[in-house]
Amino acid sequence: MDDNVTAVTGAADATAAPTGVVNAGKAAIFDLDGTLLDSMGVWDQVDEDFLSKRGIPVPADYATTIAAMQFRQIAEYTIARFGLSETPEQIMAEWDEMGRRMYETSVEAKLGALDYLTDLKASGARLAVATSLPPALREPAMRHVGILDLFDTTVSVDDVGDVGKDRPDVYLLAAQRLGVDPHDCTVFEDLLVAMRSARSAGMRVWAMHDDSSAADWPAICDLADGVLFDFTNAPRIL
Repeated sequence: MDDNVTAVTGAADATAAPTGVVNAGKAAIFDLDGTLLDSMGVWDQVDEDFLSKRGIPVPADYATTIAAMQFRQIAEYTIARFGLSETPEQIMAEWDEMGRRMYETSVEAKLGALDYLTDLKASGARLAVATSLPPALREPAMRHVGILDLFDTTVSVDDVGDVGKDRPDVYLLAAQRLGVDPHDCTVFEDLLVAMRSARSAGMRVWAMHDDSSAADWPAICDLADGVLFDFTNAPRIL
């Protein structure tokens, strides 16, 4: 924990926007839900509305169980757990429509995110999104908060054969598309399991606090190179 306190303090000392190309040859890879986007409440609401329509209360462990799964896995798990008669495709389509309306109009960026991304891009860093969100959700949300055009590439678990973030495939694909060695990449994430897989690929990890992962916060602080509650004190030099 002391190392993380040091890392955060160091980041605070380096908050002035760098000039030139101080981050040339470096990359920052960002999760969306719960990291760049203050959006996890969307899915809490979708879960509640979806299950309540079927007369099912949301179990206390449901959100944490599905947190690292990709979309189809969540649908299949939900069908099996609650004995639903729908197909995964039907459930995913219903979730897509429920989520899309909220992502287009209600989701906001985490504090300081837009300025931080703009500063990193100006400093020579390559930027990527690595997400579990399908295009129908991520693109409206990114457009809504004004960050869609700041990234050099966007990859999702769909691009790596539906391999979830419990494995580093999506981060390695992002690094490959950016043309940056994994050891020169910094990943910004809110989920412990995702941070572990990014670290296994040799990447640095900065943790964003989110209510969805509050139970794992002590373990996250032990693992991460630094921790954040918003992007106002995020590291300007990667």
